[in-house]
Amino acid sequence: MIRNALQRFMYGRYGSDQLNIFLLVVYLAALLLRGLPGLGVLEFVALVLMAWTLFRMLSRNYAARRAENAKFLKLVGPVVRWYRLRRTIRRDKEHRYFKCPGCGQQLRVPRGKGKITVNCRSCGASFQEKS
Repeated sequence: MIRNALQRFMYGRYGSDQLNIFLLVVYLAALLLRGLPGLGVLEFVALVLMAWTLFRMLSRNYAARRAENAKFLKLVGPVVRWYRLRRTIRRDKEHRYFKCPGCGQQLRVPRGKGKITVNCRSCGASFQEKS
């Protein structure tokens, strides 16, 4: 019964996305840090963040909220890709990763093959590396 009422209330509203999740995490961090001496302003920051998150969730203006989320993802995208690549490189023990000197593309070659010639698929450059 309560679930149906909540579903009816949220019908036509934007809901949550990656930007809202980020804002909630920053809100929780601000709440945890507000008790430290000299950081009393964080209580106000946390309040503003929660108000902005609720505004975005309850908004009916889909186009504006999607545009905000797209800008956020465009800003955060390179950081997320860099982190995922580093995690992949750390976990992958069977391959070595190189950057193409011509175009900067990440290239993966098997480990333990000695000195090999690597051909970039993007720009066609060839170079030798030790795997």
